[in-house]
Amino acid sequence: MAISVNNTSNAALIALQDLGATQGKLTQTQSIVSSGLSVSSAQDNPAIWSIAQNQQQEVSGLDAVIKSLNRATSVSDVATAAGQTVVNLLNQLKQDALSATEPSLDATSRQAMNTDFQNVLAQITSTVNSAGFDGTNLLNGSSAGNLGVLASADGASFLTLTSTDLSLGGSVITVPATASLGSTTAATTALTQLNSSLANLTTALSNLGVQADQISAHTSFVSQLSDTLQTGVGDLVNANMGAESAKLQALQVQQQLGAQSLSIANQAPSVILSLFR
Repeated sequence: MAISVNNTSNAALIALQDLGATQGKLTQTQSIVSSGLSVSSAQDNPAIWSIAQNQQQEVSGLDAVIKSLNRATSVSDVATAAGQTVVNLLNQLKQDALSATEPSLDATSRQAMNTDFQNVLAQITSTVNSAGFDGTNLLNGSSAGNLGVLASADGASFLTLTSTDLSLGGSVITVPATASLGSTTAATTALTQLNSSLANLTTALSNLGVQADQISAHTSFVSQLSDTLQTGVGDLVNANMGAESAKLQALQVQQQLGAQSLSIANQAPSVILSLFR
């Protein structure tokens, strides 16, 4: 009569399967704790991973927008500061021109005033030509048209900084570089031009300020939008570290118990064999 012998320990197989499952969960949890991400690849959760990637691309686009806006802010800040300096210099010229309209002014005093007048005119030109940032100058007529500023992550929207030529003898500052206080008539002409220039410059700087405020407001909006999107991405993929840490400890204990269970199951045949000794 043939005897059927079963050398397989069912208890050991079950313990081994449980230990393998625990090890898999432990590896996954260790990866989550290490990276801080519950979804780090498409394999973890394809739908969530895809949404997070799209949102992250939007955030990257907004970062480029913020950089463009910040550059425009710097350009406008430099232009505004230079414009205010020009206003102060024009007021100084106006005071000199007004004094030079006095008919009784002696030649020596007039010459001194005229020399100072020419020096201030040169300062205006120097200030305007120095009012550039990162190769962009909105005040000396070197900018080709207006400065377009990126306003959306898709590259479809722009804000504009309008250039204003503050060169001497231009449409804003009408007093020419050749202006003089050499005579009462010349001083009177210069005074008229200076009054007109100050009015023009006030309007030009006001317009620049409006545009700068628009860029500043849009920068704040884009920054808040970027922060919101980043928070949303984090909510999608970031792990609950407290829960995952507790889970890791529990799985480590479960792994130890599983190893002990497997060891006990493997010892069972030895106990049976000892009965035959």
